[in-house]
Amino acid sequence: MPRMSFNTALLLAPLAYAIHHAEEHLIFNFRAWRLKYFPDNNALSTEAILAVLVSVGLIYLLLHATIRTRVSAWVVLIFLMATQVHNAIFHLGTTIIFKDFSPGLITALVLYLPVNGLIAWAALKENWVSREQLAAIFVTGGVLFWAFEYVGPLVLLGATLATWLWALASKFRNPQHTDGLTNV
Repeated sequence: MPRMSFNTALLLAPLAYAIHHAEEHLIFNFRAWRLKYFPDNNALSTEAILAVLVSVGLIYLLLHATIRTRVSAWVVLIFLMATQVHNAIFHLGTTIIFKDFSPGLITALVLYLPVNGLIAWAALKENWVSREQLAAIFVTGGVLFWAFEYVGPLVLLGATLATWLWALASKFRNPQHTDGLTNV
């Protein structure tokens, strides 16, 4: 099987998200399930959440495809850790803890984990991240995911703007490097 590049692998993430969203909101009713166990701290409709996360995710992908720094790789990985990998952990953990199927569990396990494993593997192979950096990115994504779950959408807004600015600054700090492998 041919090796998939990091940039190509990243394109699988929005597709996985769209299918996951369909499981949560077209096949099952995730919002009703969530309200049984968690506070209602997100007034956004499921359609608004879909539009926001797809748009934000695609901007991360475009940002990395355009500026190609290690920081741009890190921020797209943080976004995916927060929105997909820790989301999968959430679905599995809450299904076990509450002994109640969490809508979204199937695609979280079947799509999110393998797709993001492929993305992380490609990032490591192409030296966008080290193993230690990937571990830190995983933890950062977890902090953001749980902050979003307990505080609400303002966490996503703040983290998104901060990471976009960080990525842009990484390009302007050292603009002659475009391969991402010499910028830190």
